[in-house]
Amino acid sequence: MRDASVAGSKVDFSALAVLHKWPSLANQRRPDRDTYQVSEGTLDQCISAFMGKPAATRHLYEIHTTAQPPLVTGVLSPEHVAELSRLREYL
Repeated sequence: MRDASVAGSKVDFSALAVLHKWPSLANQRRPDRDTYQVSEGTLDQCISAFMGKPAATRHLYEIHTTAQPPLVTGVLSPEHVAELSRLREYL
């Protein structure tokens, strides 16, 4: 199990997670459509998969996982995933 701790808050990077993608048109999210699953694994694996996507398309992705308050919400926005990636690398 890979855990990271920041100011007493822990993040379990081995928690189950799913990387989702928004359907898009002209590189813009289609809010009238539902997201679809791209990959499934641990939070660590999904963060790595997300960071492997071109920076120009990352806004189309989000990670769904079990909430780990206060640092991890149930649905992680691209900005949140990038922050968790930096935290993971820092620790």
